[in-house]
This record gives sequence, C-alpha cells and structure tokens, in this order.
Amino acid sequence: MTESFLPYGRQSIDDDDIAAVAEVLRSDYLTTGPAVARFEEAFAAAVDAPFAVACANGTAALHLAALTLDIGPDDAVVVPAVTFAASANAARYVGARVVFADVDPETGLATAETIAAALDATPAARAVTLVHLNGNVADLTMIAALCESRGVELVEDACHAIGATYHRPAGTARVGACADARMATFSLHPVKTITMGEGGVVTARTEADAARLRLLRNHGITRARDAFVLDDQRGDGAGRANPWHYELQELGYNYRASDIHCALGLSQLGKLAGFVGRRREIAARYDAALAELAPLAAPMARAPGCVPAQHLYAARIDFAGAGTTRAAVMDALSARGIGTQVHYMPLYRHPYYRALGEQGPLPGAEAYFARCLSLPLFPAMADSDVDQVVDALAAVLGTTRDA
Repeated sequence: MTESFLPYGRQSIDDDDIAAVAEVLRSDYLTTGPAVARFEEAFAAAVDAPFAVACANGTAALHLAALTLDIGPDDAVVVPAVTFAASANAARYVGARVVFADVDPETGLATAETIAAALDATPAARAVTLVHLNGNVADLTMIAALCESRGVELVEDACHAIGATYHRPAGTARVGACADARMATFSLHPVKTITMGEGGVVTARTEADAARLRLLRNHGITRARDAFVLDDQRGDGAGRANPWHYELQELGYNYRASDIHCALGLSQLGKLAGFVGRRREIAARYDAALAELAPLAAPMARAPGCVPAQHLYAARIDFAGAGTTRAAVMDALSARGIGTQVHYMPLYRHPYYRALGEQGPLPGAEAYFARCLSLPLFPAMADSDVDQVVDALAAVLGTTRDA
C-alpha cells in the first residue's frame, strides 16, 4: 500500500491550503472578517444556492435550521433511522420529538414511502430532515412534493453529498441549491469531501431565512442599523443610531465560523470538482473489484436519479455467510493496515433514544445496518490501494477474487 495504514477517510491538505490559512493569520481579522463573506459567496456559487451561511460545524448547521423554522416542544421532526446522531439531535435541541423513518435496505436512504409512513404516524410533524447517505441522494423531488402536500417543511442533511447532483422535472439540480428543500445543511469535517477543519454551512432559498440564520449564529445580535427595533436607544434625537449600539433581538448561539476556517474552506472549494471526480474513480474501482467477491461482498446499491459524490464507500457484506462477524472482519483488516467503520447503527438503538421510547426496530434500517461496512475512501488513495483493500477483504472472508 502507499501508506502504512489506510483510514476509512482523511482530509487532503496541500501547500496552497496552508498558505491560505497563513495569509489570514497575518491579516487583521481572525474571525468575523472578510474571509467569511468570501467563503459564503463561493460556497453558494458552488452549489447553485441563493444564499449560504457558514457556521461552526455541521451540527450547528442542523440546529440553526431547526431554530430558523421555529420548531419547538409541540412539534415532531421526521429523521431517517440510519444517520449520524446530529441529524436527530438538532430536533431535540429545540425540544421537538424525533420520529424515525425507515430506509431502503439496499441504499440506506429514506424513501417517499417510508417518509409518508412516518408522517402518517405523526400528526405533530413540522419538518422532515432528509439525509443523503454516503454521497447518494434521496428522492428529493418525490419527498418534496409529499412534504408540500402535508404542509411540512423539508431540510436536506447534505453533509455527505456536496458535489452530488440529482434529476428533477425541470432539469438537473445540485444538492444544496434548495431547488426542492427550504434549507440544506453541510459539514466540512476533515473526513468530508472538503474541509474547514471544523465547519458547517446552511444554504437557504430566501433572504429572510439567511438573515435569521446569520442572527442566530451570532448570539441573536445584530449591528445592522436598518434592523434595529429599539427607537428609544437610537441616540442623538435625529433617528441616527449610536455608533456603539447593537441589539440582542432573540436568544442565539455562538456558532460563528472564523476567518481561519473559512480561508481553508475557500481554498478547498477550488478543488471540489477534482476531489469529487477522484472519489468517483475510486468508487468505480471498488465496484468492479467487489463484484468479484460475490456473493459474500458487493457494492452498496446506488440511488436512482442522481449522480452521487461519494463521501463514504459502503460495501455490503454477508458476514454470516462467510462464517464470521463484522467485528472480526474489522479487526483482521486493521491488523493488515486497513481502517474501516460502520455508518451507521440505527439511531433508535442508542441508549438516549431508547430511553425516550422512540420506535424500533425498523426492517429496512436493520437490514442495511447488518451488512454495511465503510472501506477506505479519500482522494490521495492510489488504484493499487483499492486492489489491496479488496484482496485483504477477500482473504479475511475466506474467498478469492475471480480476476
């Protein structure tokens, strides 16, 4: 292998990324400065979104979206059962109940049918947080139409899918463009397709939502004079605001993204197409190689109607058929210098959600979870790394490649 250990995911940082961060470190602004606005403008352009608001991380992005929708304790939010904890936790932060939707056992994605079933069981549902898993895109067009017919808001958890596109009646759309959803959220964690170190983004369809997102990420404070509401604090009697005046207009959070992080994010955005392209090449090589291990291993199914941008490479493995367990396979691969991970255990299995009495098990989620294993995927991998990962997997499963 090209490295002594291949993790399941890793950032790709070059000298130009380091130079971009160093330039900010030498500037007058380390936070709330011009790099943030430049990054937001570039991000919106990259995903064809009307507006983009940067924040501290992907979890903050999800929380800000829930706050902007005014979701509260009397409401419920539908979330796919197979996702990272933050997708559901954001609803809990605002006091809402989480209702888990089942997923397609072949893709791990919620469908219009599983979302409809969850909504049917949840009269209090105010929103659906739709997760694009592994880089595959859920059926946004059908689910958006379903949500509109029920009077339910739709938010995309697009943390896995920056750079992906999907087909809709009006033509191809980019994930995050908000062509069908009211808002979309992104994570720029180091294992994601591009990184800010830690960072997140919410894209929005309207200026009103973007303004609310900006307010909430900064404690609920505004310094915009045209947004002030307290006339008796405007100062000089002529209606002009005091130069020191700002207003705390609602309870917000310190979810700002710094210029340091945004400088890295802006540099990484320039490489998005290249990163996505290389990830697709690696995924295609995995697809071909894993087909040789059938029926014990196979590529995870791809969602129809989209061009995915693989954040993760999830393989489908028949552990029982190989006479082994997933833990044993992961340990054996680790001993060979290959890191793997599971994305994800259904959220209703976790103690926190069990204690809340949320529903489960769900058959599609259980079937997906039973077979999934994420193999190494990041742009710096060589083709030979893919071959060696699959050769090692074949040996651990007690089979051989056909070729």
